Amino acid sequence: MKFMKLGSKPDSFQTDDNNIWYVASELATDIVINIGDAKFYLHKFPLLSKSGRLQKLVANTNGGIGDEIVIHDIPGGPAAFEICAKFCYGMTVTLNAYNVVTARCAADYLEMHETMEKGNLIYKIDVFLNSSIFRSWKDSIIVLQTTKSMMMLAEELKLVNHCIESIASKVSVDVSKVDWSYTYNRKKLPEENDNRMLTGGLRTITVPTDWWVEDLAELELDLYKRVLVHIKNRGLVHDEVIGEALKAFASRRLPGFNKGVIPSGDLVKTRSIVDTIVWLLPSEKGAVSCGFLLKLLKMVILVDSGEMVKMDLVKKIGQQLEEASVHDLLIRAKEGGIDPTIYDVKTVQKIVEEFMVRDQDRNGEFEADGNEIQEVRRSTGGILSEASKLMVAKLVDSYLAEVAKDPNLPLSMFVELAETVSVFSRPAHDGIYRAIDMYLKAHPGISKSERKRICRLMDCKKLSVEACMHAVQNERLPLRVVVQVLFFEQVRAAASSGSSTPDLPKAIKDLNSTSHGSSRSTNTNTEEDWDAVATTEELKALRGELASLRLERNGGGHAKSPLADRSSVHKLKGLVATKRILTKIWSSKGGGTGENSGSDSSGSLGSGNRDEHVKMVSTPSRKGRHSVS
Repeated sequence: MKFMKLGSKPDSFQTDDNNIWYVASELATDIVINIGDAKFYLHKFPLLSKSGRLQKLVANTNGGIGDEIVIHDIPGGPAAFEICAKFCYGMTVTLNAYNVVTARCAADYLEMHETMEKGNLIYKIDVFLNSSIFRSWKDSIIVLQTTKSMMMLAEELKLVNHCIESIASKVSVDVSKVDWSYTYNRKKLPEENDNRMLTGGLRTITVPTDWWVEDLAELELDLYKRVLVHIKNRGLVHDEVIGEALKAFASRRLPGFNKGVIPSGDLVKTRSIVDTIVWLLPSEKGAVSCGFLLKLLKMVILVDSGEMVKMDLVKKIGQQLEEASVHDLLIRAKEGGIDPTIYDVKTVQKIVEEFMVRDQDRNGEFEADGNEIQEVRRSTGGILSEASKLMVAKLVDSYLAEVAKDPNLPLSMFVELAETVSVFSRPAHDGIYRAIDMYLKAHPGISKSERKRICRLMDCKKLSVEACMHAVQNERLPLRVVVQVLFFEQVRAAASSGSSTPDLPKAIKDLNSTSHGSSRSTNTNTEEDWDAVATTEELKALRGELASLRLERNGGGHAKSPLADRSSVHKLKGLVATKRILTKIWSSKGGGTGENSGSDSSGSLGSGNRDEHVKMVSTPSRKGRHSVS
């Protein structure tokens, strides 16, 4: 820390327990100056020769020995006046970053200008500020912080502007020219750990680009905001470094920030800090991590910053949602809110919708330029890559699997969020299947129609072998879904074994056996049976068929299932009959949209003419089955 000593005489100021100050001298004091609750017994001559204000105050008194004057509004109070008085006596005074502002403001108040005496206190302090303080990184920050107590006068004397300019200029220099001390306790990336370079046989430390962010975080909010705005306006610091500065400030000023907890104390102050950080965020995508933005969003919701601040963050998060993690997205719902859910699913829905906006103009617009048609891209943050779409789709699937455990989560919220990303083609649907299974497990009382609605979200053809094995044993799924899974697993087994016509499981043929009664009542019962959950006996039979398929596949296509019909005619009839039943099931979905509509592609199995000569048989009503719905 820089300092400057003024005067050469020893300090002879003394005080007693009653806050009375006097000068140890053979000469009797002839003036009493009251500063607040302190009294100074001093001599007129050294004071009046350097202070224009004291001259005026004494002139208004009787002019006798023991004149007493009162000063209530001197900046810095008794401590600042003591510095000025000692300077008048020529006693040793030490100025540093902590007391220079109060001394400068007090000297200005006492009118200690050059017109009173050459080399007066104001001149001495200004020389110290310009030659030492404003050239020092840490001293400039300390001085700026001390202006808070006398901001109006410090602004008038341009002390605040000089400090801000000094700090901003040092932040903007090339890191190779940083040769002053700074605070840096932040975690470094692995590649930054060995930050010593060998130059001419000597090792030199490489200065990180964000070397200044921790020291700056010590400033109060208003001053921090002014400094950072000045730095940004210079345009010499990258947005990524500005983002690091905001992260350091949030960690310093919001102790519970990383845990999503409001620090104890003034809620209004916390809200002000959060709102300021959001306002200072760089506009460039990726300048701050998506995780940091989501932590900010959680704080915005906790302190109730308002819808505008919230939506500003939602838009920024939506621009880089593919970087988020499931843990980041688990935003706790506000207590006493409209929705009794554990997590704020509606906010996540808005974030995903903002992500989707980036892909709305992927086809661009076209304008005619002479004889040529040129494509014009809109500025929407860039076209989404297939990798980004897949990452967000997987992220939403995993998020749904977590929030599905909430017993208060409405089915409409679950389905709406899942359908938002259904337009993104995914090679596997294991994630959405897991989310659906979680929801069915946490909500056993939903109706058949709701169970059917949620199962429409997945495409059985896109389940992995492991997911298929789980689905066939899943007693929470409707029977139609279990049969679909088994059917497509057999198609997959047939394709891997090189068979052109898959051999249908006997369990499916049993489900297609002839029933009694009118066709109308039969169809009604069939629909109810398909939409109900599978019984234990049915699942056991279907598991046996799936096991035989696995055995057949592992045998390279040569080993036949013991339950399979060896007659090629029966194979064909069973395949076509099942195909038509499944077609009826899928058609009841209402012609699903997005990638899930691909389930109807099974209609390509078998020829249409052959279907006309095969009698459609219905599944009998199984009165012994019990649904959990």
